[in-house]
Amino acid sequence: MEKITEKVLLEKGSPRTDKLEQIKTLNLSKMGLKLQDLPVKLLSRLCSLERWDLSGNRLQEFPKKLELRKLRYLDLSDNQMEDVTTLESLSSLEELKMDDNFYITVSDNYKLMVLLPNLRIYNSKDISTTANHLRFVYRDNLMTRITALWEKSFSLPDPITAEKMSSLEKNFVNTARHQVKFGPSSVSDFTKWRVEILAKEYLRSLTEPKEDSNSQECAEVKENGDVSTPSKRKRTEAASGINLMPRKQLRSDLPASPVQNSPLKISLRPKRQSETQTSISPLRTDRALSTPPKTQPKAETPRRSLKVPQTKEEKTPVERRKDSSKGRNAHVLPITKTLNKTQPVRLQPLHVLQCHSKYDSSEDFSTQLWACAFQPCSEFSGDGGESRLVATCGGDSLCVIDCETGVVMKKYKVPGEEFFSLAWSTVLMSRGEKAPAQLCSILAAGGRRGLVKLIHPRNNVAYGEFRASRKSLSALRFNHQQGNFLFTGSYDNKIMLWDIGGVDSSYNFKVVQLLVLEVSTTPLHICLPPTSPSTQLLSACERGLHCYNTQLSTNSTTKSRSKEMEITFPIYEEEDDDHDYHTIDGLSFLTDDIVASKSHMHGFIYLWSWSRTRSQRPDKRGGAVCAVVLAELQWANTEIPYLALNTCPDRAYVVCGDNEGRIWTHHVPNIQTTSCQKEKPIPPTEVLEWPSPMRKGLGQMEGPSINSVAMDSELLYLVALSDKNLVIIWRREESS
Repeated sequence: MEKITEKVLLEKGSPRTDKLEQIKTLNLSKMGLKLQDLPVKLLSRLCSLERWDLSGNRLQEFPKKLELRKLRYLDLSDNQMEDVTTLESLSSLEELKMDDNFYITVSDNYKLMVLLPNLRIYNSKDISTTANHLRFVYRDNLMTRITALWEKSFSLPDPITAEKMSSLEKNFVNTARHQVKFGPSSVSDFTKWRVEILAKEYLRSLTEPKEDSNSQECAEVKENGDVSTPSKRKRTEAASGINLMPRKQLRSDLPASPVQNSPLKISLRPKRQSETQTSISPLRTDRALSTPPKTQPKAETPRRSLKVPQTKEEKTPVERRKDSSKGRNAHVLPITKTLNKTQPVRLQPLHVLQCHSKYDSSEDFSTQLWACAFQPCSEFSGDGGESRLVATCGGDSLCVIDCETGVVMKKYKVPGEEFFSLAWSTVLMSRGEKAPAQLCSILAAGGRRGLVKLIHPRNNVAYGEFRASRKSLSALRFNHQQGNFLFTGSYDNKIMLWDIGGVDSSYNFKVVQLLVLEVSTTPLHICLPPTSPSTQLLSACERGLHCYNTQLSTNSTTKSRSKEMEITFPIYEEEDDDHDYHTIDGLSFLTDDIVASKSHMHGFIYLWSWSRTRSQRPDKRGGAVCAVVLAELQWANTEIPYLALNTCPDRAYVVCGDNEGRIWTHHVPNIQTTSCQKEKPIPPTEVLEWPSPMRKGLGQMEGPSINSVAMDSELLYLVALSDKNLVIIWRREESS
């Protein structure tokens, strides 16, 4: 049944009349209205409407092409507005209220001031001075820079054809978005949006001196010279998160970063037989991350690109490497297909980014990157549930990256911090007494300072922090069945369980400590069994792999517990003065029962059964049981510690990087929990070679150590972090 009918409008409008055309004031507040409840054809008859109250509804955008030429006042407070460009048709609007719309950013506010040329009052404040500055001064400065860019690097084709002009426009606009900088980085989304519009306008002015009023795709130039073409806000999709918590070597040389920003991005394209070098694609940033005044971190905007030659592939140590890089088009968007779990995949390098630099320096190849994880799908789920957003941390910054485009969507910076670990989760956000609570994806990150930072990336808000330890944090892990339960591991040899609760509309939250697990050594990774995340916990530590009972009891008066048992491995028997295999620096579940783990200096990855191992009786002296090993996977021979592995259960993959920039991938769909250990280790399915990026004048970069890897649930993307401040993104090749 339609919520808005002619009868409803006549009842809610004033003055009292029997004609919609005579209504001047309309109150449709608190009716639970969504976009589809507002019929444009019917509402367009309100030609005399001057004031309209739509507060307290559920609108995410305003009806496009709804022109109300006499509308002077509009109240959209307490809605769910996201796309402010849909308000562009309200050219006569003088006063607008947008309070309590959680997804509206500072950049959105600026867009409204440009799109609505007569807007004077915004959220009950006079914004005339700011608006005029944006409409004229800001515009003139951007146009000066755009014109200079054109004169320096571009020219019209000869002869002019539609195809050439289309290609030129795309290249010019992308370059302008990338290179034209003006204003604070906190409104970089607005600046890029404005630059795109003005760059298109400038290019049209070179070929079409007079405005083409019939073009529906061109920006409309209004009387005050203002350009107002709606620019749709980017939306991203995500799937299940993967958390990695590697051990860190503490650093004390982190400086505070200046406001100017310059992380680097290298776009990699699969090499054709005739190609020796890849092309550059500009780096774009959607929005800079803003935070409440308490923490005051600095938002970042990436801006430079590098060229990266693609070297010829070499044979892997297991001689199973196949050339999968010929004849592919890197700019074709991926199509997620249903893959057979028994079928291996092929991955191609797509992007290399340098986005965690100290001092935002392009010369920084020393900052170590430690953890990455894909965003869970609750807030951005797409048709296939695949994830494109991955969070990475290292140095004093945390980035959220779109894997397909290579764009650093958000960046969060805390001068003096060094982030070691991060984790995604989903919690409830309340919106008041009558409005239903909503699920939102949050990001927790911690490191050297012992503080856990809580971030809501979608709203660009770092909404809080709490102290989890007096020492540095080494690992974070959320309970995937109870998203408000967070485990933290720290260098004071403790693992703590916290209830971080949800958040309200003002981002108020409460943290409660629930449990303390006493660990005899530093926890490097925290892993929860998929079927019992609330009762059992595995911790890979500097000295062994320990199991804990985490069952919460209302009758228990003590929060502190010691380990339930230690899990040992056959390699321990081969230890001597030069080889200590007790450091477990990789741990992840491959299935509900099969666990992948590795020991420092071993050169192999163990696959073992959790249920069969746990069913054994621990020895009385040390409380230890030996892991029931099902198979060994071949890996690199290296003495470099803390190179974390990860798994993709849905695709039966185990992946781990090495100290030469290579990524060892194992497709193991047929391992059974009843299997016995094979005599010979299983060779890798494929070893992904280091893509060998090159910076001009500095030569080819040698392969770094790969500290951490992450995969989305469909293995559409694989992300690797290095100890040389580089993020490498691989993408799955689709079978023809």
